[in-house]
Amino acid sequence: MSFEPAITKAEAGDPSRYDLVIRRAHIFDGHKALEGLHDIAVKGGEIAAVSAEPLGGEHKQMVDASGKWIMPGLIDAHIHFYNVFAVSDPASMDAFEEHELPGRLDSFLQYGVTTIKSVGDPTSGILRTRARIASGELRGPRLLATGCGVTGREGHPASTIFSKNPWARARFAGEVGTVQEMRDLIHYLADMKVDAIKILSEGACACHSDEKYVWQIPGFLGPIELMRLPLDMLRAGIETSHERGLRATVHTTQQTVAREAVEAGADALEHGVMNELITDEALVQLMIDRDVMFVPTLWAHGAAHPELAANVKKVSDAGVGIALGTDTFSGKGTYGENTLEEAELMVAAGMSPLQSLVAGTSAAARQCVRPDIGMVAPGKRADLLLLGADPIADISNIRALKKVILNGEIVVERD
Repeated sequence: MSFEPAITKAEAGDPSRYDLVIRRAHIFDGHKALEGLHDIAVKGGEIAAVSAEPLGGEHKQMVDASGKWIMPGLIDAHIHFYNVFAVSDPASMDAFEEHELPGRLDSFLQYGVTTIKSVGDPTSGILRTRARIASGELRGPRLLATGCGVTGREGHPASTIFSKNPWARARFAGEVGTVQEMRDLIHYLADMKVDAIKILSEGACACHSDEKYVWQIPGFLGPIELMRLPLDMLRAGIETSHERGLRATVHTTQQTVAREAVEAGADALEHGVMNELITDEALVQLMIDRDVMFVPTLWAHGAAHPELAANVKKVSDAGVGIALGTDTFSGKGTYGENTLEEAELMVAAGMSPLQSLVAGTSAAARQCVRPDIGMVAPGKRADLLLLGADPIADISNIRALKKVILNGEIVVERD
């Protein structure tokens, strides 16, 4: 539900207590634009008040927005953080964490991305990074993580991306061969306190036939004959995730497999359907009925799979929840800027700027099961962007970034 504040100065409490007040801003609150100008007060890392009336008094820190725009920090719900091309043994892992990791974290902040969700990084490494950020040892966006991606024996990405890197394969991908192994791995990840589970049901290209399933990325890897995850194992993975109170998101690319995942209880589809146009209207309705979200990853796959953009518009128009996710990985684009491009690609696919903004804020927060972020409202975390122009009028205005506020602290300042 969208929050439209009607807070007076008296209701907002003692103004002298505020750590930060942003004055006279237009607001996109994560769902819609609020009418008129508002003041936003921050206390203890949370939004304490959103007031149509000016909040008087002196505060620890004040920002005069002068008619600029405030919106929630962006959330990228599908990224790969560790360098899959460089990490191949303990020494290279240590080198990555020492030399590359801090810069990548900062890059997200520089582009206004205040929360990222890793969906297929080495479990111990990514959870160690999450803990270092949470403790303040590392400066970076809020990090959520699934740990390794769960796949079948010889499945994607184990036998594809990591086919020539056995050390990384054993850490980035969790291969299971039986229902019991699937359940055991989900329990292990839950015990490690991951934020969600990612299950890979198939590969990521259209190079397949009735006789065999062949994975290939032209000019990169393949062809590789690939094993798909059996249905009983998929169901067991989703059921065990839910038993442990975790959301299960499933990597799919074809509509038959997408429907299989939804019927098995998946909470979201990573990539959804990108190898073909969606013709199964019942699949779309089933996603709506079961509140299954669609994470398109247009940045990574839209150019090679033009059907994906058409499918994004189709499901968005129908009312399926869309959460922004890029599939950002090492070696292509810039961490953080890719997230802005994803938002722009959603609009190019036929979504409105408002729909794209919702996908990158409140809808992505829902996908990540984080009701404390993704909105500008009292009680939410003070993850905020100050923009120089209206992003609802033109989605490219998300690039007109003036300040990034994370947990109530200004971490990027450009004006």
